[in-house]
Amino acid sequence: MFKTIRDDIQAIFERDPAVRNVPEILTCYPGLHAIWGHRISRWLWTHNLKLLARLVSHIVRGLTGIEIHPGVTIGPGFFIDHGMGIVIGETAEIGANVSLYHGVTLGGTSSEKVKRHPTLEDGVVVGAGAKILGAITIGEKSRIGANAVVVKSVPPNSVVVGVPGQVIKRSQPRTTVHVPDLNHTKLPDLIGTTLRSLMARVEALEQRTNGNGVPVSPYQTADQNIWRGEDFSI
Repeated sequence: MFKTIRDDIQAIFERDPAVRNVPEILTCYPGLHAIWGHRISRWLWTHNLKLLARLVSHIVRGLTGIEIHPGVTIGPGFFIDHGMGIVIGETAEIGANVSLYHGVTLGGTSSEKVKRHPTLEDGVVVGAGAKILGAITIGEKSRIGANAVVVKSVPPNSVVVGVPGQVIKRSQPRTTVHVPDLNHTKLPDLIGTTLRSLMARVEALEQRTNGNGVPVSPYQTADQNIWRGEDFSI
């Protein structure tokens, strides 16, 4: 038990640059309180004390703003940053060293008593406001961008952005799962890239038709906000 508590505290030191000391973690981190509350409710759930387990979960939700069903299985090194508004459904499965930011939903898409919530493999990071829905699997070391809506399984070492979520495979896979990328500003603009290519193509066709020049490259007038295939962190 003491090793588990120590690992939980260490995970916060590794992944939150704002943390200063252990007393601050113990008193001011609702994500940690939610995880510890879930461990209690999970123990009650697995010992067939389901009503009491739900009651504990309900109390923890009121105290932290984080709702984790007692049926959820969570691996070591789980980290919740800020946490307000997080909802994790009954049949969700979370691997080791997973990080969630506020407003995340791991939701179900079926009313049947089956596996209906997502599985997050080791090292997954889910950005603020993202929604992952259904009995899908998010492959290890993948990153889900802020406010993405993911409804299909994602292969390992992927980045997902947009609504519905678009999967982009990393060309330089992550080698560590302990420290997540915190620079959430490097997001690919898939729609912008598509529109820019279409506009360049139209312009090139117009120039050919009018005989006024050579087709223009889609990247001739590069814009820093447009994704051009490079690796990025989120």
